[in-house]
This record gives sequence, C-alpha cells and structure tokens, in this order.
Amino acid sequence: MSKDLAHKRPWLLASLFFGLTYPIGWQFGLPDYLSIAWKMGGVAMLIGYALRKHRTGEFLLVAGVMAFWALGDGLLELDMVWGAIAFAVGHIIAIYLFLRHRRVHAVLSQKMLAVAVLLLAPLLAYFLPTDRGMALPAIAYTVCVAGMASAAWNSNFPRYRVGMGAMAFVVSDLLIFARMGPLAGAAWIDLAIWVLYYGGVVMIAVGVVTTLVKRGHYSTA
Repeated sequence: MSKDLAHKRPWLLASLFFGLTYPIGWQFGLPDYLSIAWKMGGVAMLIGYALRKHRTGEFLLVAGVMAFWALGDGLLELDMVWGAIAFAVGHIIAIYLFLRHRRVHAVLSQKMLAVAVLLLAPLLAYFLPTDRGMALPAIAYTVCVAGMASAAWNSNFPRYRVGMGAMAFVVSDLLIFARMGPLAGAAWIDLAIWVLYYGGVVMIAVGVVTTLVKRGHYSTA
C-alpha cells in the first residue's frame, strides 16, 4: 500500500512524512530555521498534491489555501500577527472555494450548526486569553477560521472529511488561545493543537481534491 501511495500520491506521502514526524522533532533541539521548515513541510507538500495533475480552476484555489496556511505555519514562529494574517488570507480563499460549491438543499439542523460555529467560536476565543489585550485580535482571527469551517460544513464536499476537518481546525485554534489562558502549561496541549490542525488540513485537502476529480474537474495542463 505504501508503494502504491508513493507512486500515485507522492506529494501526499511527503506531507504525511513531515506532518506526522514534526512533533518528534521537538525532542531534537533543532535549529530554528530547520524546525520551521519541517513544520511548514506538512502543509506545503499539499500544494503539490493539489496541483500534481490539475493546474487550473478549483485546484489552483486549493493550492492557494495550502500555500497561505503553510506560510502561516512558518510566520507564526517569527511573528504571531503576520502568521495570523497569512492564515486569514488562506481562510478567505477557502471560504470563496466552499461558497462556489454550496450545498443546494442543506438540512436546517446543519445550517444551524454552521451558524452556531460562526457565532460561538469567536465568542469563546474572546474569553480564553488571560492577556485581555489579545481578546480582540483573537475574536477577529477566529471569525475568519469559523467562517471557513461554516462554509465548509455547508458546502457539497463530504462533511465527514472536509466539514469535520474544518471543525478540527477551529478546535485547534481555540486551543491556541486556551494555551494563553486556562490551559497554559498543560503538557498535552501542543501535541493536541498540532494533531487537530494538521489532521484537519489533510482531511480538507484530500476531501476536496478527490471530490473534484470524481466530478470531472480536470485540467489539460
């Protein structure tokens, strides 16, 4: 199976290598530049996964989302504000993509869940940081990631891959703000943040790309 994955989806395999081994690297005391590159590698490889055979249309949008999220991974290690801006740009592109693929006959309960996430996640983010100077930036950023998750949930992409992946992304970001407050110093939180974030991103990328391929969104490039 691993040989088949390496042959058919080498970029995905590379992403899984970087993403799954990144937490192991925390034990090695790596130089900052190498640690940042390793961190970025997991999501950056998904750019290649999106563009390997399809280099136009929706696949370019997926690649753009992954590019800004990977950039955010690196910038967060240098400056949280610029990292958040990069992620926000990625979220906005993702919202545009998901709105292009809105679910036509969404069930009311699913619509209500999407609205609840859009309203409650920023509210939670506002109250989590102990430093109240972070409260407004937290709510501003979380509006973007919650908007992305809400749009993903109400898109016609598979909810149990794309929708759940987007929700995992939201939880990961809320844990980042919780690490600035009630969960500061928790031994498990860094790993939980990474697993939810990276796992969510992979679910989004694979769910969107495979669905687009099945629907015939091919490129001749």
